Amino acid sequence: MSAVIHFDFELLNLIQTLHSDILDRLMIALTYLGSFGLPWLVAVIILVMRRETRRQGFVILFSMAIGLLLGSVVLKHLVIRERPFNSPAAIFTMRDLLITPPLDRYSFPSSHSITSFAAATGIALRGGRWGVPALVLAALISFSRVYLYVHFPTDVIAGALIGVLCTLGVGKLADLLEKHIAKKAARV
Repeated sequence: MSAVIHFDFELLNLIQTLHSDILDRLMIALTYLGSFGLPWLVAVIILVMRRETRRQGFVILFSMAIGLLLGSVVLKHLVIRERPFNSPAAIFTMRDLLITPPLDRYSFPSSHSITSFAAATGIALRGGRWGVPALVLAALISFSRVYLYVHFPTDVIAGALIGVLCTLGVGKLADLLEKHIAKKAARV
């Protein structure tokens, strides 16, 4: 475990050398965009409103909800990992942060990454021109959390994996449910 912690701080501190006024503003904007989930909620609303994409919209919505429950309610309280700025090894403390410190004390996994990658994966799996931009936005929102020193890199990686797996799992369950309903309807 100490190798992971060492890796996390090495990468986290390396990323801190990238700071500039422009990047600071961009990362703050991205992290707040992820905090409110606005792009993902807009995408879900648009998808749910259209009959041909309604299923995908609900898959994304349920994936985000399950991911948040798993990450924020279960894993954060099982792992109990302090945020980087609260660590004794931190190069930045709470007063050095560019944003208001998160209310949630624990950092593993990143909820921003969970919701962003759950939604972006659902959009990408749908196909079309929005998949790559959605994944890029999810990656940028997730990176902003490390850049702003509120998450470790492994928090973000784990959050991204949870988000992707939730979407794949919920999508698979939706497929099975549709097959079951179709089978039942065919019998009638």
